[in-house]
Amino acid sequence: MDKISQNQDHPVPEKVRFIVGIGPQLGVSLTVRELMFGVLLALVPALAFSIYLFGPAALNLYLVCGGTALAAEFAGQRLLGKPVRIGDGSALLTGILLAMCLPPAFPLWMAGLGAAFAIAAGKLIFGGLGSNIFNPALIGRAFLSATFPNQMTAWVAPFYYQKAAATAVTSATPLGAAKFSHVYASYHDLFFGFTGGSLGETSAFLLLLGGLFILARGYADWRPTAAYLLSTFVLSACFNLAAPDRFPPPLFHLLSGGLVLGAFFMVTDPVTTPVHRKGRWIFGIGCGVFTVIIRLFGGMPEGVAYSILFMNALSPLINLGTRPRPFGSQGAGT
Repeated sequence: MDKISQNQDHPVPEKVRFIVGIGPQLGVSLTVRELMFGVLLALVPALAFSIYLFGPAALNLYLVCGGTALAAEFAGQRLLGKPVRIGDGSALLTGILLAMCLPPAFPLWMAGLGAAFAIAAGKLIFGGLGSNIFNPALIGRAFLSATFPNQMTAWVAPFYYQKAAATAVTSATPLGAAKFSHVYASYHDLFFGFTGGSLGETSAFLLLLGGLFILARGYADWRPTAAYLLSTFVLSACFNLAAPDRFPPPLFHLLSGGLVLGAFFMVTDPVTTPVHRKGRWIFGIGCGVFTVIIRLFGGMPEGVAYSILFMNALSPLINLGTRPRPFGSQGAGT
C-alpha cells in the first residue's frame, strides 16, 4: 500500500507525479510564500519613501490595510473551512498594494473597510488565492472610489504633516493638474518623487528599481510590463503629436500616476493575467490603450486601476484565443 503524503490539503499517494490544481500551472521552483515576500521586498523602497514624504499618516495606512487584510483572510478561511494560510504573504501583499493606491489623508476606518472588501470580494468569494478573476487590491480601490469618492480625491502635498496646520496646503496630483489646469510637473520630480498623489505614486525611480528586481529574480514575466509601457508610450505620443497643446507628452504619462506601480506589480500578477505569452502581450497592450483613453477622454485623470480590472475580465477570453496548438492537431484547441 502506498505511503500517504501529508504535505497537501488532501492526502495523495507518493507515487503520484502530477497533481491537478487551480491554475496557472507554472514550471518553476518558487513557492507562493517566496514569491509574495519577494514582491513585498521589492516594494520596500517606495513604501519607505512614501512614509518619509507623508509621515505617520502613510505608516498608519500601511498598518491598517495590511493588518485588516490578514485578519479578513484568517476569518474568511476559518469561516469557509479552509486551511488557514495567512503566512504565505498574499493577503499582506494585497493590503500593502491597496494602501499604495490610497491618498495619504484617507481615513483609516475606510481603508480598513476597503482592505476587508478586497479580500472578501476579490479573493474569498472566488475560492481563495489562485481562483480570483480580478486583482484584489484593485477591487478594493474600485470599491472605495465608488463608496467614498470625495475622500479618494482629497490630496495633500508632500511633508503636509510636518508643517503647521495653518501653512499646510492641499495639492492636486500631477495627472489632475495636467488634465484640468494644463500644468505639468517636472520630470525630475515625477521620476525621483516629491509629488502629490497616492502613496504608490510618489517615486517612479524607486518603483522601477523594485520592478526590475522582481523581473530579474523571476518573480514576474516581463512581457505584460513591456507591452503596457510600450502601448502607453506609443498611443500617448500619437495624441501628443496631433495636439501638443491639449495632450501631455508620452514620458509624462509613463512617470505620473500609478502607471509604474501597475506595470510592474499588477499586470504581472500570474493569477489574474493570461497564461500564455501571446496573451500577456495582448493583455498589456489592452491595459495601455484603456489607460490612455481614460486619462485623455474620461472624467477622471487616472485610468490605471480600471484598465487593469477591465483586462482582468477579458483574461479568460484571451486565454481561449491564445492557447498553443496541440502537437499533431489541425487547429488550436482540437
